[in-house]
Amino acid sequence: MDYVAGCLGGAVGVLVGHPFDTVKVRLQVQNVDKPLYRGTFHCFQSIVRQESILGLYKGIGSPMMGLTFINAIVFGVQGNVMRQLGRDSPLNQFLAGSAAGTIQCVICCPMELAKTRMQMQGTGEYKSTRKHYKNSLDCLVRIYRKEGVRGINRGMLTTLAREAPAFGFYFLTYDCLTRSLGCEPDDPYMIPKLLLAGGMSGIASWLSTYPVDVIKSRLQADGVGGVLQYNGILDCVQQSYRKEGWWVFTRGLTSTLLRAFPVNAATFATVTLFLMYMRGEGEGVKDCEPAPVTQPQQQQSSL
Repeated sequence: MDYVAGCLGGAVGVLVGHPFDTVKVRLQVQNVDKPLYRGTFHCFQSIVRQESILGLYKGIGSPMMGLTFINAIVFGVQGNVMRQLGRDSPLNQFLAGSAAGTIQCVICCPMELAKTRMQMQGTGEYKSTRKHYKNSLDCLVRIYRKEGVRGINRGMLTTLAREAPAFGFYFLTYDCLTRSLGCEPDDPYMIPKLLLAGGMSGIASWLSTYPVDVIKSRLQADGVGGVLQYNGILDCVQQSYRKEGWWVFTRGLTSTLLRAFPVNAATFATVTLFLMYMRGEGEGVKDCEPAPVTQPQQQQSSL
């Protein structure tokens, strides 16, 4: 059930948050010498004006294919690891989340590579005349033919460095918040509490590793114009810091946090409610009013 719930949560999350993800990537990788965007809302407006509303959904094919499986892996692995650990504690929540984050990198890294390349394609063009990639799958195939397995796993180390601790904090925060808020099935405010806990968990997760995500996006977008700018992770960090200072590691953070709350609120609420329903714990969610008290019928005395 954990895997099915994860699939549902992932599909909901993609539809809610992809436009702001496109904004995030554009801000993270834009050339500081010739910046196209002044900030989050200017980037959002520019994409809509120059590329139409569809520009915000570039590369959505990759997350739609991958995130359902990723969330299935994440929630499935986390649930199984927690059962193996045997005790529900904050440390075990962090360890189970980190294990889930590590394992899903096998799918996450190629998926995000294709997504990033698609999001950067045709920047500022209403109708791109030269599309290097037809879609996300074609993008991965072309990269594989040119660079092999190593090419489609570009950014794997930074993905691991981001995902393992991020998912640890993700599940730890959600567990702590749901416990403190008292998200019981018969609570009339359970759904708003779940949404709040899920949204704040997403924000905590992104804040914990956001600088690593900036470096990952830059490495995966490197070479889009045909020229490689970075020789590796350390070179990317040094060049980025030298040109833009430490502020470079917060590039796109506003759009990320704007996306993180609704996406993870929807994801966690969907997963939790689905699991409760399947386990037969959801009656209190449907009807929060106390059940009417029925008076016992008086037995008629038999003659």
